[in-house]
Amino acid sequence: MAEVIFYLLEQDKLDNQPAPLALACQLAAQAFRNKQACLLWCQDQQSAEALDELLWQRPSDAFIPHNLCGEGPAKGTPVEISWVGQQSGPRPVLINLAEQLPPQHQRARQIYDFVPVEEQQKSQARERYKQYRAQGHQLDTRNASSLNES
Repeated sequence: MAEVIFYLLEQDKLDNQPAPLALACQLAAQAFRNKQACLLWCQDQQSAEALDELLWQRPSDAFIPHNLCGEGPAKGTPVEISWVGQQSGPRPVLINLAEQLPPQHQRARQIYDFVPVEEQQKSQARERYKQYRAQGHQLDTRNASSLNES
C-alpha cells in the first residue's frame, strides 16, 4: 500500500497562487528531481489547465517536463496532469488535487493530498483521509510549511 501524506494548508494562497497548486508544483519538482514519474490529479479540466500554466511559469533552470493528459509525446513526460473523468495510467507518485480519491491511488507508491483552510474543503479532505485509511494506506499529516523546495 502507498504512503499518503496530507499537507495542512495554513493559507489560501502562496506567491499569489492557490496554495494547493503552488505546493503541487513543488511536489512535482521534487518527484522529477528524484526521477519518479508523477501524476497530478485535478478536479476538472480548468484546474488542470491552470496547473499546466503554473508549471510553464517556473524559471527555465527549474523546468519540469510535463503535459496534460492526452497531449505530448507517445510515451508521455515524467509529469502528467489529468482530471476527473480522464483515463490516466498509474504513476509511482500521485498528487491529488481533486475532491475524491483518484482511481489510480491503489497503484501509487506515494500519494500527496491537501487539507485546505476552507471548512467545506477541509471536510472533503477528512473523508478522503478516512477512505485512504479504510483502503489500508499508511497515513501521515504534515504542515505545508514543512515542504521546502530545495
